Amino acid sequence: MKFLDQLPRFAFFTGKGGVGKTSLACAAAVSLAESGRRVLLVSTDPASNVGQVFGIRIGNQITAVPEVANLWAMEIDPQAAAQGYRDRIVGPVRGVLPSEVVKGIEEQLSGACTTEIAAFDEFTGLLTDETLVGRFEHVIFDTAPTGHTIRLLQLPGAWNSFLEAGKGDASCLGPLAGLEKQRAQYKAAVDALSDPARTRLILVARAQASTLREVARTHDELARIGLTRQHLVVNGVMPAAEGAQDPLAAAVVRREQAALAAVPAPLRELPTDQVPLKAFDLVGLEALRGFFNDTPSLAQDGGSPAQEAIDAPTLAGLVDELATAGHGLVMVMGKGGVGKTTLAAALAVELARRGLPVHLTTSDPAAHLTETLEGQMEHLTVSRIDPHVETQRYREQVLATKGRNLDAQGRALLEEDLRSPCTEEIAVFQAFSRIIREAGRKFVVMDTAPTGHTLLLLDATGAYHREIARQMSGSGVHFTTPMMQLQDEARTRVLIATLAENTPVQEAALLQEDLRRAGIEPWAWVINNSVAARPVTSPLLRARAAKEVPFIEAVAGTHARRYAVVPLLAEEPVGIERLGRLSRPAD
Repeated sequence: MKFLDQLPRFAFFTGKGGVGKTSLACAAAVSLAESGRRVLLVSTDPASNVGQVFGIRIGNQITAVPEVANLWAMEIDPQAAAQGYRDRIVGPVRGVLPSEVVKGIEEQLSGACTTEIAAFDEFTGLLTDETLVGRFEHVIFDTAPTGHTIRLLQLPGAWNSFLEAGKGDASCLGPLAGLEKQRAQYKAAVDALSDPARTRLILVARAQASTLREVARTHDELARIGLTRQHLVVNGVMPAAEGAQDPLAAAVVRREQAALAAVPAPLRELPTDQVPLKAFDLVGLEALRGFFNDTPSLAQDGGSPAQEAIDAPTLAGLVDELATAGHGLVMVMGKGGVGKTTLAAALAVELARRGLPVHLTTSDPAAHLTETLEGQMEHLTVSRIDPHVETQRYREQVLATKGRNLDAQGRALLEEDLRSPCTEEIAVFQAFSRIIREAGRKFVVMDTAPTGHTLLLLDATGAYHREIARQMSGSGVHFTTPMMQLQDEARTRVLIATLAENTPVQEAALLQEDLRRAGIEPWAWVINNSVAARPVTSPLLRARAAKEVPFIEAVAGTHARRYAVVPLLAEEPVGIERLGRLSRPAD
């Protein structure tokens, strides 16, 4: 594999959700460790499943991986990082400053922004701690899906700029008096990330036109912030031989090869590897050790004789139930890469086809609904919560209201505060709240960001609800918050998207637990891209279909109140016509 040749100390695996970043990062870490290198594997994804891949519990501390000499791992836990961060900030002033001042600092540090910054603080510490880095020859980062990773990698410069412009006020990082260490640490992190002798970025993609376009955008954005040493890995490529006697496999081979032949220009000059699709789940050491084997060896051994499609509920049945209300909020949630954008678009298209007014929107910075739809249709409008646009709108709004009567010095201080990256959190929450209010008169179908980041948005929603409830307590005035709307199943239907595989189903179950703790009851599960829902003869696809069945049964019998299974299509579900097929019988 070219991306492992002369690998520098730091390696980042990034890409659109579900392309196999974790599998590649874990397999690379095992390969390097077993060649005698001392390796630290780090996940910066709030929805990390590195521990599941190895079958062990990995927390926020560096943990040795049993059975693999020279390999350690850790998962940056955003909540634990945030609590430790708050303790470090508040602890020294508790009992020194007046209690109301301490309480104000604690409230300032209670939001989702602090959670992000705290996790980022640990991330930069790993890049700059010479003692720690000296213990390992390689530090491999399994990162969050693309949009959030770009945000993470931009933060050193963003916070550096903000701190350099600071004039002694406070930000969500804590009192600026204590930030000299962070300033130096963030500058060192920027230096490490932009040095090709120390850092390599591995862009992970699937052989799909939409995914390759996303990777091309990532390539350009990261090159602009100094990460120029990049490699491309196309994961899960269907072996051509599998299409010899199987129409579905042959169709997948054709569409993948067409996508690879038309790879976007910015990617053509990158060193590139292709990893074939496997017949087995990438869980456990045996699977990881065989991951870079070019031959899908288990395809000939696993699976059953030629088999028919399983009998399962379809997406059309869920649409029938949704349509009866005439309006409401439909939120599609789940782990990155399970097809949330496609499913949200398919639901919106079918509801609009029935003559119902629909607003299709996304809170995922890496989602591209217009590319998925490839057209327009009656009764359907499309939007995106763009963090940059919403942040600028929010700044202008605050300056026009709170800044209207300030003198020059006061306005300058307000403008400085609004340059904080935390402003984005508030702006995105306001946009989210504004859009879901439309659900009282039409369908609002929301394609959400990957699990961990969606939960941060819900955390902000919950914090706002608690503050409004506190202020209105005893007033006798009726009020409704966004969280109350999300908790009301008569107004909000949450669909959890997954694949019929071990990790996506486990992640979906954990998401369901988190939602229930927030008082939100998921309405249905949707199992996407199912091979078992299609008749197949390819040995590799038979093996994969057989492995899907227990997970489909677990969703139907244990996890979901209602569910649907969407089959793998012969053609990529892009465009209004193909999206419509997802909610109709399989072709």
